[in-house]
Amino acid sequence: MDELIERLTSKVGLERDVATRTVGLILGFLRNEGPTDKVQALIDSIPGAAEIVEPAAPRSGFGKLLGGGVMALGAKLMGLGLGMAQIQSIARELFKYGRDKIGEDGMQEIIAGTPGLSKLT
Repeated sequence: MDELIERLTSKVGLERDVATRTVGLILGFLRNEGPTDKVQALIDSIPGAAEIVEPAAPRSGFGKLLGGGVMALGAKLMGLGLGMAQIQSIARELFKYGRDKIGEDGMQEIIAGTPGLSKLT
């Protein structure tokens, strides 16, 4: 996890706590919306990732108003003070890191199998 967080702090310019929270939110979104086996393989390949995964948006209340899915994720990330360009940079770095961990095919299955995710790449 430290390697990934370091990449995000140096390449995207995030504070460490924001980078950690961002990774947790994105992994939570992937766990909820993506292909379960591939996402779990990604989480398992990143030491410490399972401990920071944040639950996905609720299916009712404010989460439902946001539309859930990628829209709710975007709202949460913007709530951390991130702009769309930063979110895209974070996603690219996370996906590069994921390719190093589970391979090109595994990450491509996650991207293709997660509704709306291609908008972040």
